[in-house]
Amino acid sequence: MKKFFVTGFLAGTMLFNTASTFAAPAPAKDRETIYQIALLQSLAMGYFDGSISVKDLKTQGDTGIGTFTGLNGEMIVLDGVVYRANRDCKINVMGDKEGVPFSNVTFFEKDFSVKLADVADKAAFEKILDEAVEKHGRNSFYMVKVSGTFNEILIRSEEGVKEPPYPTLVEALKTQNEITPKNISGTIVGLYCPDFMSSLNSTGWHFHFISADKKIGGHVLGLNLKSGEAQFDKTDAFKMDVPKKKNFHALNFKTNMTEEIRKAEQDVQGGK
Repeated sequence: MKKFFVTGFLAGTMLFNTASTFAAPAPAKDRETIYQIALLQSLAMGYFDGSISVKDLKTQGDTGIGTFTGLNGEMIVLDGVVYRANRDCKINVMGDKEGVPFSNVTFFEKDFSVKLADVADKAAFEKILDEAVEKHGRNSFYMVKVSGTFNEILIRSEEGVKEPPYPTLVEALKTQNEITPKNISGTIVGLYCPDFMSSLNSTGWHFHFISADKKIGGHVLGLNLKSGEAQFDKTDAFKMDVPKKKNFHALNFKTNMTEEIRKAEQDVQGGK
């Protein structure tokens, strides 16, 4: 695993670039970096414009999560393939020209793993992962791949908005569709961000799921896992590309989006 970059406004962890719309980022030279396009906070405010293409995103990592222009479904990046879960939570492979307003990817290299069995719910699942993080360093980034069999898993996706003006993320998700497949095998791709990332992303865990047959998937809201294995890629470097578009730079990042992000990450239909 690589050492910290010493640059940016969070000394020791951050490297920022300015990315023009759909401009190719520099080739990835370090496989131990979490790459982020824009901010989860900008997505929460309704910045759904694509700032990088799927083709260029794949030069930055082979594993990760995100979404597409217009909030058009949930992104799952696995083994170098960029998948989309549409509003029906059905999976398709996305073309290279599709735009990406927000994503986190890395080149996945397993550093350690944890066996899982009879995990009753998402809270228990996160507790197990948190214990592994505490053991290996809570102030690093972790990408995780959890392959297993689920008694059930609650996932959601959304249809997206065809053109601007875009609503906020919470408003856009009011029409989210949820399904709860049972007795299903598949992979959860998850990202852990440390507490110091609170102004750039959500801290803690964010999970997306794709079934083993690559037919269904989405953002994970709940689960009951029968058995599986969590593979962790510990990463100590972070790179973020900032869009050049005027509407991005018009956003007011003094606005506290914590509650909006919590709702978007955790709430099921009806805001429970």
